[in-house]
Amino acid sequence: MTYSRVALRPRRSVVVLTKAQAGEHLERSIRIRVGVGWGLLFFNTLTFFPHTSVLPIPGTVGKAIAQATLPAALLVILSINPRGIVRPNVFLCLVSLLVVGTILTALDPQTIGTVYRTLRMAGFVAGLWLLTPWWGRRDLLLVRCHLVALAVTLGSVLLGLCVSPHKALAYAGRLEGAIWPIPPTQVAHYAASLIGLLVVLWFCGYMRGRIAVIATVVAGPLLILTHTRTALTALVASLLIAGLSLIVAKARVRNFFAAVGAVAAVAVMTFSAYIATWLARGQSSQGLDNLTGRTEVWGPLLAFPRDKFQEIFGFGLSNASFEGFPIDSNWMSSYEQEGLWGVVTCVIILIFLLVTAYFTPRGVRRGLALFLITYCLVASFTEDGFTDVSPYLLDLTVAASLLVPFSEGSGLT
Repeated sequence: MTYSRVALRPRRSVVVLTKAQAGEHLERSIRIRVGVGWGLLFFNTLTFFPHTSVLPIPGTVGKAIAQATLPAALLVILSINPRGIVRPNVFLCLVSLLVVGTILTALDPQTIGTVYRTLRMAGFVAGLWLLTPWWGRRDLLLVRCHLVALAVTLGSVLLGLCVSPHKALAYAGRLEGAIWPIPPTQVAHYAASLIGLLVVLWFCGYMRGRIAVIATVVAGPLLILTHTRTALTALVASLLIAGLSLIVAKARVRNFFAAVGAVAAVAVMTFSAYIATWLARGQSSQGLDNLTGRTEVWGPLLAFPRDKFQEIFGFGLSNASFEGFPIDSNWMSSYEQEGLWGVVTCVIILIFLLVTAYFTPRGVRRGLALFLITYCLVASFTEDGFTDVSPYLLDLTVAASLLVPFSEGSGLT
């Protein structure tokens, strides 16, 4: 008699996902990759200055890291949108007109840097196009991704302040990034944007008051330490416009404005001398009149001789400087780099977004969009803005994504 042996092996448990669970898993994966792609695009807007970080990062390595994030972002975004499906919208069509203008000037470039910056901007805008299927989501996906990017960046600034306060405050006592070199004006922009977005979300009941207070308590001192008047002015103006759009429907907004008005009145009467000193920032009246030397650059820039083509399309993308001095104005840098074509396109972009926001139903999407649009508009007069790869272009992209009709899911079907 023969006996057959049966090898008893432990059976591996097989997890069978239901259709709903599989869809939820895929949706979670998509959200993560959208966030990673957005974060890489955000990181690509950061500048790098050698010998200003506490980390021993050579200048070429730091710049290479920042620039490598753009192709990495495109690869991540293409992993969730391999067919290159885009959602038609007027905003990115207008931004693409800026790219067209830079391409025309890059055909006869003065420097190789013009060609590189043009290709970079084209790739950056292509990445924004590839993210359009996730515009208009009810979960405010791009807003959440933007908040995470802002929070992580400010976290690095706060860490640098704790690790090396001397390095972080080396620039005339103004706070800058010590881990990754971020100028004080950019730190102020990120802090003001984070505070404003969280406050508007709290206005509409999308954010717990405790979280909003904690974030404001952390980001507020960072904004003050930068001594940046533009960001503070833009924050106040933007919150005022966003709040007024919600004040009729939200009692929380009315109570907030009443409380802030009372506190501001007491602060002005009690600390007026200190506030005036902080706003003056140690400058003379002449320095305040010429906007910290900005107008001394703007005059020669406008008077610089140009031919007809350069007047219409500019000199091509550069580092937003004129004769070695920073321009520090979206409108002046637009005229210098992209000519009247760029200036007119910027005006149309802002008008389009404001008109679209006006016809958008009152609510959180309209409030967030108005905050971002107003902030970029106010800051555009004394800060380099959205005619090139910049955080301001990402701000306006988030605003535009809030003003499109609702879309469920990924939008790829």
